[in-house]
Amino acid sequence: MHMSQPQSTPLPERSEQSEDREQYVLTLSCPDKQGIVHAVSSYLFMTGCNIEDSRQFGDRDTGLFFMRVHFSAGAPVTLEKLRASFAAVGDSFRMDWQIHRAGDRMRVVLMVSKFGHCLNDLLFRTRIGALPVEIVAVVSNHTDFEELVSSYNIPFHHIPVTKDTKPEAEARLLDLVREEKVELVVLARYMQVLSDDLCKELSGRIINIHHSFLPSFKGARPYHQAHARGVKLIGATAHYVTAELDEGPIIEQEVERVGHEVTPEQLVAIGRDVECQALARAVKWHCEHRVLLNGRRTVVFA
Repeated sequence: MHMSQPQSTPLPERSEQSEDREQYVLTLSCPDKQGIVHAVSSYLFMTGCNIEDSRQFGDRDTGLFFMRVHFSAGAPVTLEKLRASFAAVGDSFRMDWQIHRAGDRMRVVLMVSKFGHCLNDLLFRTRIGALPVEIVAVVSNHTDFEELVSSYNIPFHHIPVTKDTKPEAEARLLDLVREEKVELVVLARYMQVLSDDLCKELSGRIINIHHSFLPSFKGARPYHQAHARGVKLIGATAHYVTAELDEGPIIEQEVERVGHEVTPEQLVAIGRDVECQALARAVKWHCEHRVLLNGRRTVVFA
């Protein structure tokens, strides 16, 4: 009688993807020409890396090419080796490029005055892990939110600002940025106009949020102005800070439709939520290296 042999279950082959591999993000911009994607993918293949996600965009208006690649690599590949070896590829295409570890949390300083909704939102999102940041300090020209910030065990710095003390205040801020190795400053409703010198010093590393209406209303009580004009859309704009007030490259915008029955106080409340959403997304995308500057505009690989 034929006896069947017991069938053994084959062990799954060990995939290279199952190994403990470090995650990285490469971002680049350069003059658009043939061969860029091939050169990047070939470099990663030859270096033993695996592409997890890749996005690219060629801007016909500026003639520039933009790319973001999320890839993984195992030992002996390191961040330092990647940066050193990719330099030849970058030079050959005149690239402005960066490589970061995807898991690193960006060191951030938040700045606020007397409106705390964006501050509170960013603090909470950071605590629950929704933002890839480490808030190393909060700076304010008032003391209103010192207790809130302390409840998160984050250092609070009160730096008063007057017309006469503004240069000194900005110097203290820059000292803090350097001492704490800050990579991003977020103006979470910080109601002071920054000097041209400070804007240039932090170029590409400072984000602001402000209301934006159709039409636009400037000056005091903008939501009440909007109500008086019967606006149907209110919104918010998150952008990089430049010397041109509220006109830096836009990262994200959010809008909300409103009706005739909405009161000025309700507009203010809706506006707070819209500002929080736009600013949080802008901070998240910047810290995930999804935003590339394109002159006065941005390319956002969200």
